[in-house]
Amino acid sequence: MAGLLALSRTIDRINEFIGRWVSWLILLAILVSAGNAVIRKVFDTSSNAWLELQWYLFGAAFMLAAAYTLKQNDHIRIDIVYGMFSRRVQHWIDLLGHLFFLMPFVVLMVVYFVPYVSLSFHSGEMSTNAGGLIVWPAKAILLVGFFLLALQGVSEIIKKMAIMRGDMDDPNPFISAHEQARLEAEALAEEAKAIAGEVRP
Repeated sequence: MAGLLALSRTIDRINEFIGRWVSWLILLAILVSAGNAVIRKVFDTSSNAWLELQWYLFGAAFMLAAAYTLKQNDHIRIDIVYGMFSRRVQHWIDLLGHLFFLMPFVVLMVVYFVPYVSLSFHSGEMSTNAGGLIVWPAKAILLVGFFLLALQGVSEIIKKMAIMRGDMDDPNPFISAHEQARLEAEALAEEAKAIAGEVRP
């Protein structure tokens, strides 16, 4: 298990590094969008390449950060039933979900996208829009995103097994929506007290 946990930590570090850095792509996409809008209004001209670049940047931010989001346990889930179970049952639900739903899906997508991206790259596929960009980088982003998600799925399975065996602490202890709301209210109250203390003469 020690070797598997070392592998899991390596995967986590890789996806955390990528996830933190790709967030800058959102800012870049906003700047491209704003620049394109200004040029269109001022000079009455535009380019499909600029529009497609925005889509590429947003798509890259979404796909390349998906694995990091899984690592942070921030994917949306409906916990109406999930929250009623003990933490051990929740770990079983997560483990089986990763094994039988997440992993088959991401592996299938990786297998599907390899020839899809390869064909696009070797054919030099271009956008069907006039003045558009080459297409294969956008398709390659999909492949890389699903590959990183598959790696993170492996890491999460290892961690779930280790937690259930008692080989590591739970890095994401479950907090119900009610408890989360209470903690946030307490944090806001503390912040309000601190601000009031600074304002008071």
